[in-house]
Amino acid sequence: MINKKPPSAIAREALTRLNALKLAPTPANYQACYNEIACIPNVAGFPEAPLHQISLALTAKTPEQEKQLKHLDAAIGNRNWREVQEALVAFSGANHEGAPKDEGMAAAMSQRCMANLALAIEHMLPALGTDDEGFLAQVREFLDALRNPATDMPAIEAMLAKFSNRVLVAAEDQAEIKAMLLKLLHLIIENIGELSLDDQWLKGQVDSLLVAATPPLTLRRLDDVERRIRNVMSKQSEAKGRSMEAQEEMRLMLAAFVEQLAMMSESSGAFGDRLEESARQIEQVKTIEGMAPLLKGVIDTTRAMATETRGAHDRLRTLQEKVQTTEAEIGKLHQELDHASALARHDPLTDALNRKGLDEALTREIAGMQRKDTPLCVALLDIDNFKTINDRLGHDTGDAALVHLVKVARQCMRPVDSLARYGGEEFVILMPDTPLEQGIQTMTRLQRMLTKIFFLSGDEKLLITFSAGVAQMRPHESGAEAMKRADKAMYLAKRAGKNRVLGG
Repeated sequence: MINKKPPSAIAREALTRLNALKLAPTPANYQACYNEIACIPNVAGFPEAPLHQISLALTAKTPEQEKQLKHLDAAIGNRNWREVQEALVAFSGANHEGAPKDEGMAAAMSQRCMANLALAIEHMLPALGTDDEGFLAQVREFLDALRNPATDMPAIEAMLAKFSNRVLVAAEDQAEIKAMLLKLLHLIIENIGELSLDDQWLKGQVDSLLVAATPPLTLRRLDDVERRIRNVMSKQSEAKGRSMEAQEEMRLMLAAFVEQLAMMSESSGAFGDRLEESARQIEQVKTIEGMAPLLKGVIDTTRAMATETRGAHDRLRTLQEKVQTTEAEIGKLHQELDHASALARHDPLTDALNRKGLDEALTREIAGMQRKDTPLCVALLDIDNFKTINDRLGHDTGDAALVHLVKVARQCMRPVDSLARYGGEEFVILMPDTPLEQGIQTMTRLQRMLTKIFFLSGDEKLLITFSAGVAQMRPHESGAEAMKRADKAMYLAKRAGKNRVLGG
């Protein structure tokens, strides 16, 4: 039977009973006393807060578990024990079903990783050399372990540690070997240059090789230099063969010339002997009739001598003309070789001067500035966001952009100015007889022209901009010092927002 007392009276009586029974005034004890006095079943309340904490502590690893957690939260909110139980059972089942699948996926990924690691090691082996048989045996054992699914991870880690140490030593050895080979190559090239001081055509090739053998080395750079050097070598070989032929012709002509002189000398001696003989015979002649045959002989001898002399003269003149022709041809060959040598001072992509050509031009312009007491400006420009062009459109488009910049730059330059490729996307312009303000104006004019003459990549128009620093050479300042000031100004132009020209 339910107690008809008001709830307030039941509450006071429940507190009195707690005190009489000496029970702790907890919510559960108070609830039990209250239910007993009110004659209602003593059912425990729904623990909503603790269940929410449990729900928050659970972590879903699969989409199914995420779904069951949402059902659990809804059941707790509805204070429905049955739905809570169902959600917890479903969550546990999803966890049990997903575990083997996750473990299988992890195992498959681990095997693929091991296979890729083994493949990477095989690709790396040629760079490590084949001299150490013991190391090669260790590598083969390591590769077999990587490809064996039964190999445990601690064994793999131990082998990988040994292999890493060996790779580190090999990398250091390769770096030292590379540095030493470059040093030896420089010594050989410099020695060739020292032994060939008189051959200007060879000097260009030596300078190009020295530049190519300067770190950092790239296959693309070496390929360009190889192509240019082979071209020069081909021209050199052709010119050398023609030169040797011309020298052989000159030697034969000289021998013929000497032979003609000897024949003329011999003929002159024979003519003199005949004249002396005729003179003796004339002295012995007593009558006019006896003198006539002698005079006729002298006249015939003189005529023969004159005819022979004229023929020798003609032959000598022909030889002289051939000598002059041969000399002209040899001179032309040397000019061709000198021109081929000059090509080695230019960048193969843009046809601007390379670093060696820039050094020579800078030395020449500084000497002219000091001799004439006139200003000289050095401008260093760097294309903005050039890496983005390469990454998005490819290196071929990047190369075409460099060629486009050089083409537009030459439209702004005077014939006395010099343009050189200083680095990947860096260029230097030397402007003689130019003060600082005028040099800045020239670079700004180039920026404006680039906004009018777009670079086309297929159907896409690209706006090429650059940041530049301009420095005017100071008295007694070296070219390197002026370049450093221009580089600093260019860096500040980059920091200021790019597409700017600043003086240094």
